[in-house]
Amino acid sequence: MAQDIWRHRLFYGLVLPFAALVIVFGLWPIVQSIQVSFTESYTALSPEPTYVGLANFRKIFADPYFRSSLGLTLGYTAVSVVVNISFALGYALLLGGSLISWGNAFFRLAIFLPVIAPDVAGFIVWKWMYNQNFGVVNEVLTSLGLPAFGGIADQHSVFWALVIAELWKHVGFYTIIFLTNMTLLDPSLEEQARIDGANRLQRFWHVIIPQLRPAITVNTVYAVIQFLKTFTVVVVMTKGGPNFSTNFVSYYAYQKFDQALYGEASAMATTLFVIVIIVAYGLYYANERGSRWQRA
Repeated sequence: MAQDIWRHRLFYGLVLPFAALVIVFGLWPIVQSIQVSFTESYTALSPEPTYVGLANFRKIFADPYFRSSLGLTLGYTAVSVVVNISFALGYALLLGGSLISWGNAFFRLAIFLPVIAPDVAGFIVWKWMYNQNFGVVNEVLTSLGLPAFGGIADQHSVFWALVIAELWKHVGFYTIIFLTNMTLLDPSLEEQARIDGANRLQRFWHVIIPQLRPAITVNTVYAVIQFLKTFTVVVVMTKGGPNFSTNFVSYYAYQKFDQALYGEASAMATTLFVIVIIVAYGLYYANERGSRWQRA
């Protein structure tokens, strides 16, 4: 009886308030944003908005700048996810192995510090580093006799400039996830593979990688969501330029909001939200299917 009383107190005292917070500050804004995407922009914030059906979606998909922005966002996400997950896995294998024994804690802290550093401050520093007049990046390259890097001033190099800046910012988070998963690896499996004659690459691909599948899935899903929503680095460093070469969907939607085109902006945000859900579920489904195939 007393146990039931405490269970009810816990439910009403903790679970319900937390659920209410999730609904109010999490789900409700999403629902409201989706609702606005079906309304006429200039009445979207009024008590009685005018609903226009799919007109806003037809309008944004007829906009060549949005189509270009969507393709750019998807391409940037694909490249950034591969680069970040690859570097994070490499760092984790390096820090989790026996090669770096002295100073291991220092290197782990150093790679994670950018994750907790303020986004704006970090990207302002990168903007200075890429500066064509006094930036340290070109100072180092020219001192080594290498060609200068266009950085964020050149539309042909700005894509990679942002990839590098965001790699610095986010890779530490993914590395920590991999390092945590690596503590759960079964060393006997790798030892058995070594006894069976498997070389280092074969042991890595057939023994270590399957055991890291949960971390790979978590990191990939999180990275896809992270980079599909790329916004802060654009606001701080490029403002969508040069020549719309970094005009990602989130920033383009922000510009539409700034122009009071709330219906179109919300339609863009809703489109991006749907893409995030589809990709995240697809990755989760692929992981579950791969896990079942592996167990079979």
